[in-house]
This record gives sequence, C-alpha cells and structure tokens, in this order.
Amino acid sequence: MFSFLHRGDRKAVLIQVGLLVMLIALIDWKVDADVPLGFLYLLPIVVAGSLFSRWQIALLAAICTMLAETFDGFRWSLESGIPRDILYFSAFCSVGLFVYELASNRRLSLLHLQKVESEIQARRDAEEQLKVLVESSPIAIFTANAEGSILLANDAAHRLFGVSSNSLPDRSIRSYLPSLMNVPAMRHGQHSFRTVMQCRGHREDGEVFIADVWFSTYATSAGPRLAAIVIDSSEEFRDREETGLHQLLAASRILVGAVSHEVRNVCGAIAVVHENLARCGHLEHNKDFEALGTLVLALEKIASMELRQTTNQATSVDLQVFLEELRIVIGPTLREQQIDVHWEIEPDLPQVWADRQTLMQVFLNLIKNSERSMEFQEQRRLTIQAHAEQQRVLIYVVDSGSGVRSPELLFQPFQEKARATGLGLYLSRALMRSFRGDVRYQPSSLGAIFIVEMSAVSSDLEKAQGPIRHETVHPN
Repeated sequence: MFSFLHRGDRKAVLIQVGLLVMLIALIDWKVDADVPLGFLYLLPIVVAGSLFSRWQIALLAAICTMLAETFDGFRWSLESGIPRDILYFSAFCSVGLFVYELASNRRLSLLHLQKVESEIQARRDAEEQLKVLVESSPIAIFTANAEGSILLANDAAHRLFGVSSNSLPDRSIRSYLPSLMNVPAMRHGQHSFRTVMQCRGHREDGEVFIADVWFSTYATSAGPRLAAIVIDSSEEFRDREETGLHQLLAASRILVGAVSHEVRNVCGAIAVVHENLARCGHLEHNKDFEALGTLVLALEKIASMELRQTTNQATSVDLQVFLEELRIVIGPTLREQQIDVHWEIEPDLPQVWADRQTLMQVFLNLIKNSERSMEFQEQRRLTIQAHAEQQRVLIYVVDSGSGVRSPELLFQPFQEKARATGLGLYLSRALMRSFRGDVRYQPSSLGAIFIVEMSAVSSDLEKAQGPIRHETVHPN
C-alpha cells in the first residue's frame, strides 16, 4: 500500500528520505513558530519503514525528534521537553515499525504467493506430462473405484479390451479382468498394497487372453482406488509353450536315438546267436525258432531306422548377454541355498554356435547337479569361469561339493544310483555335441569341475558351412 512512496533500489529510497527530512526541516524553520509541523516527519518515517531495518528506523526517529524539537519554537524545559520528545520519538518509531512490519508481511506474502504459483505450475506441468505419457503409452493403464467401476483409461486399454474410444469409464472391470475384484484392499478398512499377478482377461467380443497385471491400491477421500497396468502376454505364453515342446522333442529324439543304438547292438548279438543255432540243424524246422528269427529281424529293422534331422537351426549366441541372463535365472535360488557364487568372465568373448534355450537347459542341469552335491557341505562355493581358446570357448562350472565317486559312469543314461532318471548329463552332452560342442568332466581333489565347450562363430566358417542343424547324436 506504501509502494507508491518510493521507486527504485535502497539507495534511491535513502535519497528520498533525506530530501524529505531536509524539506520538512526547512519548512518548519521558515513557518511561524506557533504552528507545530513535527507531524510532517511521519512522511519520511513511512517511506523509510518499507525498506529500513529496525535500528535504522529508530535512528531516523531520533533525528526527526531532534529536528522537530529544534524548529518547533517551543521552549524546552525538563518538565515539558522530555515528555514531548518521548512522545515524538514514540510516535515516529511506532509508525516506522508498523510500516516495517506491513512491508515485511507483504514481502513474505509475495514470496509465498510466488512459491505457490510455481508449485501450481510445476504440478500442472507434471500432470500434463503424466497425462501425455499415459495417453501415448502402448500399455493399457486404468484406474477403478472400490466397486470395480473404471474411472479413467487410456487408448491402449480400449484397444486391449476391444472397445471403442472413451467408452470404458463407468464400466465394471469385472467384465474384463474378474480377478481384480478379489483384491482385498479394494474393500474399506484394508491396507493398501502393490503387487503383480497373471490372470485371464476377456475382450468385449469374448476372446480370452493371458494378462500380466501390475496394480496398486491407494486411499482417497472418496474411498479406495486401484491403478493397474495390463499387458497381453498371450504371445509370450505361446512362445514359452512352443519352446518347451521344442526342448522336449529335441531331448526325446536324442533319447530315442540312443535307445535305438543300444537295441541295435543287442539285436546284432541275438542275430549272431540265432545264426549259430541255425547251423546246428537241430532247430531247422522248429516253428518257434523261425518266429524268433523273424522277430529279431523286425526289431533290428526298427532299431536301424535313422531319425530325420530337425528343422531347427543353431544360431550365433552372444555369450556375454547369455551369461548375464543365466546369472539372473540362478541368482535367487543360489542365494536361498546360501551358495557363494563367483563369476570370472573374460571380457569380449566371441559369439558361439548354439540354441539359446537349449544352452540354458544345459547350464541349469549342471548347476542343479552342483547344488545337490553341496547340499550337506559346510562351505558352499560355485565358480563359473569363461575364456576363449583359439576357435573354442570354454566355460568351467566348479563347485565345492562332494565330488564324483564314479567318473567312468558319467554321461551314461539310466544310472542306478541317480536321483532322477540319470539322463541329465547324458542329454546335456548330446545336445552340446549337436552344436559342435561338448561337455567334459575334469577330475579335482575338491568338488567337481565340468567344462562346457562351444564353437566360436567366425565369418569364414559361417560362410563356408552355413547354419548348423540339430542332428541325432549318440554321445557314446
């Protein structure tokens, strides 16, 4: 309210106050002494109060009191002069301090207003950015109330559920994601929480899909709310099932090939015995003997059938990326088993020929075997080393377990003392050999060492031989 009395900076205000004081003192000096003009000094006091500090206001009030007493023309005495001076000083100082407080409060109010305005603008900018992010996101995002009624939904949510634009609000989420209606925090009095789940979703036309849902609940004055992010993971589900089928078929082909190989050997031995008995002539006209020979020939023919090559091809695999993925997969389990894991990976490993999923299964099988061997050991340590050696890459899986009692029986199927089928190492070696690789055991005084060998990808070799195809391989 007093800003009109001064313009400019502190120096300009100081000049204004000085000129006003001198002007009033000059007028008070020239005017008749019987006319008191001391009240005019309130004007420079008011101007000074807007920018001066408290002690500067008190000093100015003392100067104005002295000037008013000097030029008013009243005779000064101890009885009348002191009360009059106290009155002048109190009036000048009180007005100055009053203006000082008004100006201080005004400045504080302006600063607070500016801060509030900046916060409002920042909030508006954040809301605008968040709105643009949600609306432009390819992932379905929506919010719902405690009754399951959708409040807001982006375009991706409308596309996911197969409805027209801006038609999801006020619809029930039960029709699209029924599992969300069972969230406990959606009911009053429940604690808020956030989690992820996989469930079945339904589109408007009745089509069912696999939905991965990240959601959280929160409380508002209008009741609990739910915010959810949903993606359609049906394609990943199909890929996972197809990959599982591929692994099953690949392992089955190798197993059937190995069994056929063994059966063929047994049939060969039985055929030799049958021929020897036929030369004796004692069983020449025996119908059962002739039937036995026919059965042996039929079984040998079945066992001698070669399995066709599969249509799947090995590709180049980036080992650095693969080992990082392996670390993510096995990390939580090894931590739960209190196994100390050390990774010693040589930098800039070359790419290798393999199938990523098959290679993952091979390493998981080796690491599971190491876990079982360290189950009752006090010191549990697993070391994975990788380095390149000419056109090969060697990965060592070293554990501090109980070791291997019968190394000569390793990589043989259907071992009697195996905890499961005894096919893990057998199939692992067979799968690696189908990629021009191998799995070997290296004797060690402490624990066990398994070495996975892989062929490095070279441009010349790739051009000359082309992609590797999976073939039935007999490991032994």
